[in-house]
Amino acid sequence: MIVRDFNKITETERSRVVSDANWTSVRMLLADDGMGFSFHITFLEAGSEHTFEYKNHFESVYCMQGTGSITDLATGATHEIKPGVMYALDKHDRHVLKATEELVMACCFNPPVTGKEVHREDGSYAPAEELVD
Repeated sequence: MIVRDFNKITETERSRVVSDANWTSVRMLLADDGMGFSFHITFLEAGSEHTFEYKNHFESVYCMQGTGSITDLATGATHEIKPGVMYALDKHDRHVLKATEELVMACCFNPPVTGKEVHREDGSYAPAEELVD
């Protein structure tokens, strides 16, 4: 059994702050936990806008707090994000996520992230085998 306290994790290496991208992610579960997915609590600053395309991962996201929108860049469809809304990027969807208010999101990645990833210019994470210590 794995039990972790969010309040204690924020003071460890599992909390990754990306200051120039206006978001913070607290990684509750990572690849080395052996669960087959990773689980994160992610905070996106109010007024921020992010373009992502996870070419090597599937992601599901549940909004716990805040408001914003997600736009599917393939279709142009925009959906409201608010507490209780979940979206799943089941086709590695290229998208724009906008935070009107600070968004607090619970996120799962498959395959799991290692905690060493950074977003590449195209908005994706490299596959685990391409990561170097």
